[in-house]
Amino acid sequence: MKKVLILAAHPDDEVLGCGGILSKYQGSGVEFKIVFIGEGSSCRYTELDSKESKDAINFRNACAIKALDSLGVQNFVFHNLPCGRFDQIPIIEINKIIEKEITSFSPDTLFTHSVFDANNDHKIVFHSTIMATRPGAKNSVSKLYSFEVLSSSEWNFQSPFVANYFESLSEQDVENKWKALEIYESETKEFPFPRSRLGIKTQSMSRGMQAGCSFAEAFYLVRELK
Repeated sequence: MKKVLILAAHPDDEVLGCGGILSKYQGSGVEFKIVFIGEGSSCRYTELDSKESKDAINFRNACAIKALDSLGVQNFVFHNLPCGRFDQIPIIEINKIIEKEITSFSPDTLFTHSVFDANNDHKIVFHSTIMATRPGAKNSVSKLYSFEVLSSSEWNFQSPFVANYFESLSEQDVENKWKALEIYESETKEFPFPRSRLGIKTQSMSRGMQAGCSFAEAFYLVRELK
């Protein structure tokens, strides 16, 4: 794992899914780039182009920049597709965004959403990623993972997230993940809401127990080429 591309549907998904490994590998020489396919706020407003909606989008993007800076990530891009409306965009357009990002960055490892998430934007990003990284597409990706997102992955009660790959974390990594998420003021609440300090720590401990360590971040290995 030398060059890692993280494809997130909305700002905060990158921290929820990969904040632990972003902390763990900070300063290690692993190069990360975060691609935000959509903004995460306009779905809460009746009018997509209202001042309130635009202000919320700008605020959330600013939170993302600050959160990533706290984890040592400076390479990111916002495509700002409309939140909750990815299904209204021809999927080939999303494919092209992802293909272009893969071509320009040449990652060996890619993390994105799970096909089983309760959020439909997440599912669409997964499907687009599968198409963009198909083996015949002559891309650089040798490892493809899905990450889990609290308040989405576990809320598909018929097919909740199943992990088969774990990254052990230190307690400081877990704290750093929370500190980064906390920057997204509009996206966190007090426990028992999943996106809370105790929610993040509980998830990390639960995944750690599964893997045989104190704390872990969990993923699903979709495919690997050696």
